[in-house]
Formats: sequence, structure tokens, C-alpha cells
Amino acid sequence: MAEQQQESRLTVVLALAANLGIALAKTVAAVITGSASMASEAGHSFADTTNEVLLLTALHRSARPPDRRHPFGHGTERYIWSFLVAVCIFGMGALFAFVQGVQALMGEEAGEKDPLVGYVVLAVSAVLEAISWRQAYRQTRESARENGQPLRAFLRTTDDPTTKSVLFEDSAALIGLALAAAGLGLHQITGSAVWDGVASLLIGIVLTVAAFLLGRTNLDLLIGRQARPAILNGVERLVLDAPEIEALVDLLTMTVGTGQVLVCVRLDFRDDLGAADVERTCVRLGEELRAAYPDVYEVFLEPVPRDDPDLRERVIARYGCPPYHWAAGER
Repeated sequence: MAEQQQESRLTVVLALAANLGIALAKTVAAVITGSASMASEAGHSFADTTNEVLLLTALHRSARPPDRRHPFGHGTERYIWSFLVAVCIFGMGALFAFVQGVQALMGEEAGEKDPLVGYVVLAVSAVLEAISWRQAYRQTRESARENGQPLRAFLRTTDDPTTKSVLFEDSAALIGLALAAAGLGLHQITGSAVWDGVASLLIGIVLTVAAFLLGRTNLDLLIGRQARPAILNGVERLVLDAPEIEALVDLLTMTVGTGQVLVCVRLDFRDDLGAADVERTCVRLGEELRAAYPDVYEVFLEPVPRDDPDLRERVIARYGCPPYHWAAGER
């Protein structure tokens, strides 16, 4: 967990350094060339720089230990700051790009001044963004491999929005650089600022898509998403294989931070067990779950009768199906 935290911090710091330098260079190039798409890219890079600061804040604050007011820790705070990143991408990046694009389309036709500066800045920016993207992609791919998932599935289900945010930001930045270069080149060839305006609008659309995808991920985690299917299936198998268990009646999980899953299980124990046997079984199952799945942060096991009508009704209302499986021999 600590190693993953350090890797995420390195990814964000590298992106911060790259974006700050790129933002300053693009601003100078936008002033010199008068290009709307270059100005949009400068706004995009300043937004990304702000985002990296937010992500570093998220990493720091979410790593604080539990306290009396927050017994499950501060892990979900990472999702709040990462959600602000999505808002920032749209508010500072996409909207600015849309404004620049509309102004270019509605303004007077004008030739670009010294477009060579713009090409040089875009080329250098592409190299720096590619370095940052490569680090984010490498970390994301390694995390996906550790979870035994394809990269696309991992991006859909990961509970670590930090690296995903950097990967999406850098991917959007590389696409934006290509669009800005195309707008700059077509403006130079045709003498029409329409191409520059269209490129700026397209950059705004790319940033809007990136902001939406990141915002949806963090909103899902803030609401309280269940654990990955691998953990759900593993918990089910482990408790049903225990000889003391008659039935798994209900299983609730919630992600309470990156790499932190809360597990609540309602079990029907064998009727011939005594209170001490139930207690020892609960302790053993909790230890086995934590050993098998490092993401399991807290485990709560509750003995219940399988035929409780109120509980059955609540489970059916939640999942739209009858309570969970019977023990292995009865399924």
C-alpha cells in the first residue's frame, strides 16, 4: 500500500513539473502567434497544473490514520479532491477552450504571427507530455496486472482515481496538442482563422469528455461502490467453505478508500454450535479474509437465521433477488 502511494505521488509530481513548464511555454507561444487553439492549450495546461496540486492534496489528506471522528480513516477524501479535478478540467480547461474557439470563429480574419514558435512549443510539449503519460500508463498497467484484469476493465473498476486522473489528463493533452498543431497548420496554409477556432472547440470537447469520465468515476466511489468482483466472489467462497456455516444470507461491501474495503457478512451458523464456537469461527474467518485479500480493511460477521422474513425482504429489495447462497453442499 505504501509502495503504491509512493508510485502515485511520483506520477503526480512528474505530471505537475511537466504541465507547469508546458503551460508557461504555451502562454508565450499564444501571445506571439495569436493562435486561439494555442491559447486553449495554454489554459488546458494551467488547468492540469492546478489539478496535480489537487491530486497531491488528495494523496496527503487521504493517507491520514483513523481517529475518533473518522474510525474508518480518511480514504474517501481522495475521491472528493479527485472529483474537484474533473470540475477543474471542465471549468478551467474546456470552457476556456470553447470561449477561444467561438471568439476565433466570430472574429475578423487575421494571419498568424510567427507560427514557427507555436510548432516548436507544441513539439516540446508533446515530448514532455509523453514522458508523463508513459509513467501514468506504466503504473496503471502494473496495477491492472496485479489485480488480474485487462487494462480497460481495471480503468472501469479501480478505486484509485489518482493515476487514472493523470492518465486521462495526459491522454487528453496529447490529443489536444495534435488538434492545436492541425489548427495552427491549416490557419497558416489557408489564412482562415476558422480552422484555429474549430481546433479550439474540438479541444474543448476532448476536455469535456475527460472531465465527464473522471467525474463519473469519483461520484460512483463517493456514493459508496461495492468491492471488486474478485473480492466478492472470494469472500463468498471462503465463508461457504467453512464447515461451521450453513448459509451465506447477506453480503455487503463498500470501498472506503483506495485499497480499503469494508466487508459485512450475515451468516447462518450450524445450530449445534455454541457461543464460543461462533466467536472463534468469526475471528478465524476475519483473519482468513484479511490474509487472502489485503484490500479488506474491516470485517463484520453477524449470525442471523436464514428464514428471517424481514431480512429476506430487505435483501430482495436491495438486490432484486432472494437472499444469498446456501452452503456449498446445498447450492
